[in-house]
Amino acid sequence: MAIEVGSKAPDFELKDNHGATVRLSDFRGEKAVVLLFYPFAFTGVCTGELCELRDQLPRFQNDAVQLLAVSNDSVPTLRVFGEQEGLEYPLLSDFWPHGETSRAYGVFDEDKGCAVRGTFVIDKDGIVRWSVVNGLPDARDLNEYIKALDSL
Repeated sequence: MAIEVGSKAPDFELKDNHGATVRLSDFRGEKAVVLLFYPFAFTGVCTGELCELRDQLPRFQNDAVQLLAVSNDSVPTLRVFGEQEGLEYPLLSDFWPHGETSRAYGVFDEDKGCAVRGTFVIDKDGIVRWSVVNGLPDARDLNEYIKALDSL
């Protein structure tokens, strides 16, 4: 079960697609965070969602908001995926320990070995203010993220 709105967002430390360490707590007091979990790089629905975010990036990554996308893929896989698709926001690897951050947010599918489509809008104080969790085949509606961000 996904963590609830109003809960403190679990902190994490993950490597991005360039090998840099990213911590959720790095943004506390500075920016709201859109934390997006997706199953796998290079798959149809995931690529479509992440490219849609790329195409509207100023709405999701700016002086007030940071976009962080998390999958259970390895850092090298995410590097190639990000370069191929022109993704200029952090792609974080929850590869090892496998799914630890996905589990902390309640979006890891144990049978499939990957995260489901969970999105969390986290305010500057580290509190989850909005979330949605979709199954593996179901794309999310970016307009819902925008509404959630506008309400912060």
